[in-house]
Amino acid sequence: MEPEIVEIQDFVSFTLAIIALFVGKNIIGRYELLRKYSIPEPVVGGFACAAIVGVLYYGFNLQVEFDLEVRDILLLYFFAGIGLKADIATLLKGGKPLLILLLLSSGFIFIQNVMGVSVASLFGLDPKAGLMSGSISLIGGVGTAMAWTPTFVEELGISNAAELGIASNTLGLISACVIGGPIAAYLMKRHQLTASHDSDLDIGSSHGASQSLSVDYFGVLRAWLWLNVTLIMGYFIDLGLSEAGLKLPLFVACLLAGIIIGNFGRFVLARRGNQHSTYLEEAGRGLTLIQDICLGMFLTMALMGLKIWELEGSLLYISVVMGLQVLLSILFTVFIVFRAMGKDYEAAVICSGFGGVTLGSTATAIVNMTAVSQQYGAAHRAFIIVPLVCGFFIDIVNAMIINFFVNF
Repeated sequence: MEPEIVEIQDFVSFTLAIIALFVGKNIIGRYELLRKYSIPEPVVGGFACAAIVGVLYYGFNLQVEFDLEVRDILLLYFFAGIGLKADIATLLKGGKPLLILLLLSSGFIFIQNVMGVSVASLFGLDPKAGLMSGSISLIGGVGTAMAWTPTFVEELGISNAAELGIASNTLGLISACVIGGPIAAYLMKRHQLTASHDSDLDIGSSHGASQSLSVDYFGVLRAWLWLNVTLIMGYFIDLGLSEAGLKLPLFVACLLAGIIIGNFGRFVLARRGNQHSTYLEEAGRGLTLIQDICLGMFLTMALMGLKIWELEGSLLYISVVMGLQVLLSILFTVFIVFRAMGKDYEAAVICSGFGGVTLGSTATAIVNMTAVSQQYGAAHRAFIIVPLVCGFFIDIVNAMIINFFVNF
């Protein structure tokens, strides 16, 4: 018997997400083990909600559908804030690590697709079906999987491409949320790394620190104004990129817009004297507050929307291929990325993010890094390099590699 569908409207969905985030925060506060391995608060709350939805589906034949349209807007605000706070001078200093991480990411995308193709062949499937359990659904995400589905169905004759992509992305997202913190904890202990103990975090606040943020009404309002201006500019940049034949996620355009506006604003205010430093500080604190809320709410809502029952279709194949993809991501991160990025604390934080993005999304990577920095201290270079590589360059490289495998 078909389940009865229960639709939850956007306002109620958003309210439930707030409750879920508070649940996650309280659970993290109670259990030292979760804090030790830097499990993000939104992950716990989102999983709790997804588990309840799963019980309703299997136990009461009710399929809960959340309206999560606001989730995508939260992601745009978050990446616009990343761009506004990105300092070009700092970025230029980190040019070499950025290039190294980009090369490592490109190599991993290729290996990830080889893994997907190989496992699909072992199961007697069309080898190209394995791409849906490779970088299309894992690094690319649901949006990329849905964008490629017509090609796989109509041109390659793989009728269950959408189901494979969604199922792989679901398991990948779950895995991405839980491996980042343990990877960083292992590297910290194994290599006896010294934490930064810098409490001036890029996002969020340290465990045990006061959760209050010294920001006034106009500080938040200024930040909100610049975020909205950035989003408007991001929409126009996205239109320009689309006209040029370059289709990238909208948040990438908002990230670029933020970098342009933020650095231009700092340049202008710096030329006008130190009296404008208060303006920058207030707007910066407002940005931090809004970003923290948006990121936590985004991931909570993303996990709330997981449909566990969609994994049923090709459960054995999906379980095997995703188990191998997770193992591949962990080994590549620990033994290659960590060494190439300098074998220090910043490298460990970057690894927590790399482990997130290779199986989930850029937002997952940032959430993982945020949880690690809350535990051990700020890692400013990591929060510049990872969003740019994983949120911008990697999408271009991924599109090129996917095209190569599809046409091979």
